Amino acid sequence: MKLIYDIKDKPKFGQVIVFAFQQLLAILAATIAVPAIIGHDMSQSAALFGAGIGTIVYLLFTKFRSPVFLGSSFAFIGSMLAAFAGSISMQLGYLGLILGAFFAGLVYVVIAIAVKISGVKWINKLMPAVVIGPTVSIIGLSLAGNAISDLTQGKVMVDSVEQVVENGAIVDKVTQVSAASPYVALICGLVTLFTVILCSVYGKKMMKLIPFIIGILAGYVAAAIFTVIGIKTNNTALQIIDFSVFSNMKLFAVPDFTFIEALKGTKEITGQYVATIAVAYVPVAFVVFAEHIADHKNLSSIIDKDLLEDPGLHRTLLGDGVGSMIGAVFGGCPNTTYGESVGCVAITGNASVVTILATAIMAIIISFFGPFVTFLASIPNCVMGGVCITLYGFIAVSGLKMIQKVDLDENRNLFVVAVILIAGIGGLTVSFGSVTLTSIACALILGIIANSILPKDKEVSAAE
Repeated sequence: MKLIYDIKDKPKFGQVIVFAFQQLLAILAATIAVPAIIGHDMSQSAALFGAGIGTIVYLLFTKFRSPVFLGSSFAFIGSMLAAFAGSISMQLGYLGLILGAFFAGLVYVVIAIAVKISGVKWINKLMPAVVIGPTVSIIGLSLAGNAISDLTQGKVMVDSVEQVVENGAIVDKVTQVSAASPYVALICGLVTLFTVILCSVYGKKMMKLIPFIIGILAGYVAAAIFTVIGIKTNNTALQIIDFSVFSNMKLFAVPDFTFIEALKGTKEITGQYVATIAVAYVPVAFVVFAEHIADHKNLSSIIDKDLLEDPGLHRTLLGDGVGSMIGAVFGGCPNTTYGESVGCVAITGNASVVTILATAIMAIIISFFGPFVTFLASIPNCVMGGVCITLYGFIAVSGLKMIQKVDLDENRNLFVVAVILIAGIGGLTVSFGSVTLTSIACALILGIIANSILPKDKEVSAAE
């Protein structure tokens, strides 16, 4: 695709602010979702601050040549939960989060040194387009369920009581579900989706560059109208946005940084706990390494520049690894390159690194600003679902574009692609104790094996 702004281009200051806000909206939901899932009073604002710091570190290591934002990594959720499960106090659990991020980052540093010494040709040979293309598609397709699930969810939650049998007795199980009618939420999500599409396809100038902002605002307005009508008529089915979050809003608040609590747990640390953290984090780092390559290959195809060569895989790995270490000190979450950010670059045609830098600075600033964080957190799931359909879809399509020049008339290529797609879409995962290989990692590994053992058609002919 033709980029409107290339990597080194510098849009006007006002445009940069708007573009950065759009990138922030694209990565926000996933970035603050990780601390929400982990619980233990982890701060979403601190995670946003850590993501901003981590991204700046990444940009410094890559010499401002790779336009992607780093956000909280979902792959380490199991590891983060293990940090708290194996601790004797919450403070030690927080310290475990930082130690774990350092272990994971150290894996990246070691691999980066190895790549610097040996080069990247072996990686390109191990993972050619026939392997990496369908793997990138899997990254987008594996997230499809999240987007569709969000499409029918509002922010207002109510208790739902379900009777279940536990130990032979009937008990009431209380869960929280969306109060809004799924059809009303769907309408808001579709308003967002088609606004993004229309702005991106038919928009002129700035409208074409900020389709996500316009789409989210359109969906938010639709949701607000339904919510106000629902409040006035006492109809919870129409209430999409939870306006109550604004009632306890503070104008300015310092995020609860992870290192503050972690320092209190230093007296409780033991060698056994450190070993537990290492076992929980190190293997996952190798899994995320595979996704790191896939994301950068995808981004390379979008900007028509091989990032594994320039600035170099060793630099992207160092930026990702060290960025995760420093980001976790503040937010507790190891960072990783975000597919949502890559999708935003692809759809808008804006690969300006200045935009990514501005996004990182904006994430840091707004983590202190209560009204802004609260507004972003109040955006309904259905609205973000509408946006994510386009983001995740573009990731999937980007992967398919990589295999356009692959000869699928060759059975070996056909089987390699087939194995990756089915393993990934089917959700194949393999667990080794507390470590789980994700469906993306399993699909990639199977693809590499298939591509390595299957001979080229010419080799087959020679053997005959």
